[in-house]
Amino acid sequence: MQFNSYEFIFFFLPISVILYFGGNRIKPAIGKIVIIIASLFFYSWGRLNMLIYLGISILVNYTLTLLIIRLKNHKRIIVILAVAANVGFLLYFKYLGFIAFNISRVLRHSAEFHEIILPLGISFYTFQQIAYIVETSNGNISSAKLLDYLAYILFYPKLVMGPITDPVSFLSQLNDSKNIKINTLNLACGIKIFSLGLAKKVILADTFAKAVTWGYSNFASATAMDCMLLVLFYSFEIYFDFSGYSDMAIGVSKMMNIELPMNFDSPYKAISIRDFWKRWHVSLTSFLTKYIYIPLGGSRKGAFFTYLNTMIVFIVSGIWHGANWTFILWGLLHGVFSCLGRMFEKIENKIFMPIRWLCTFGIVSVLWLLFSVESIGQWKAILYKILLMQDTSISEGMVSTFNLIESRFIYDVFRLNFLSENVRGFSMVVFIFVACFISFIPENNYRKKDKLGISSLILSSLAFIWGVLCLGAESTFVYYGF
Repeated sequence: MQFNSYEFIFFFLPISVILYFGGNRIKPAIGKIVIIIASLFFYSWGRLNMLIYLGISILVNYTLTLLIIRLKNHKRIIVILAVAANVGFLLYFKYLGFIAFNISRVLRHSAEFHEIILPLGISFYTFQQIAYIVETSNGNISSAKLLDYLAYILFYPKLVMGPITDPVSFLSQLNDSKNIKINTLNLACGIKIFSLGLAKKVILADTFAKAVTWGYSNFASATAMDCMLLVLFYSFEIYFDFSGYSDMAIGVSKMMNIELPMNFDSPYKAISIRDFWKRWHVSLTSFLTKYIYIPLGGSRKGAFFTYLNTMIVFIVSGIWHGANWTFILWGLLHGVFSCLGRMFEKIENKIFMPIRWLCTFGIVSVLWLLFSVESIGQWKAILYKILLMQDTSISEGMVSTFNLIESRFIYDVFRLNFLSENVRGFSMVVFIFVACFISFIPENNYRKKDKLGISSLILSSLAFIWGVLCLGAESTFVYYGF
């Protein structure tokens, strides 16, 4: 089940929230059981086999957690074993086929491999398992109560695509007596954030996705300008898609009085690659910093190890995202640019701010393309076509992907038909303008999540209504396969 579906919005969400607070009125433990059952139902909707992999992961990790608590003298060994088991589990499902394929290519031996089904959300719940085990080992979680553990791992707003949440913070909120009763302010704020996230996904991300799909489907005939727009449109697609999901997850959790961490902080306002990673997928950056970068020594062991640790973290990030050389190259290049940014920080600070921003946005956008291409060769072909700039026209197919039925309705209401009929690509320009405005101008939604007023009421109401009307065919989130 996905957030952008009629089943979730009109049935699952309201019923699960009502049952959660209803269960809390009887006993907090019942509220937790409601979370667990609802999350299992949400996760297994249409794919019951996914419960097998999730169940094995939970059984192994919870057993190891209990051993850490009971065998404190051997907890270091158990933690290493637990982390190795989780990483091995993740690598098996995500990288075994990739490794076998590349070995066969090197050996020039063709072999058939059975496709391994990738468990839904494995990248996210594996990191959540590691966080829980490490925090238990550090003494921050004193008793691994089964209901608390299951509620943390399975909590459906974050189960499939995050945000990756600190277990100590989550459990303290879950067990806070102030949070077991319905809070109308949190409910209203949650609906507002969810509505804005829904609009980001179904109106902006899905529309830009159509243009990106057209670009790849017609690459042979695409012009240099088409390819430039492809780079820009995919940058907008992945941002509005993933930040839209994060907003919806945070909104749903807010309705249940649980604050999930901020995952995006206006990342396209970044003025350096290092600044970008303080703003993009913040929960992943925090996890990698806390559990990999700092344990490796961080920046405490001199410049060489600082750069080495940085590269390790970014390569791990690339591997975590997917089994393809494109993801590994993406992580490697982000690591290189991050190291260069640290190396030449003093010089960089003297550069005119708009130029720094433009360079950062350009680098990030070009590297994002590695997420959508099939191979590094295809990525280079797109960049090569852009650099040659042999044709600066925009194909009609690219322009027409923005001609939506909903847009025509708005043009009728505001009497803008003369513009849409006489200005070629008017709808495309409108979408680019709106995307740029949202990305570069206002404060991040998360920072305004507790603010309510007439303007926010009108905006969120319009976002919800338009978002629901645009649902049509349910579309998959970009990070859904990670």
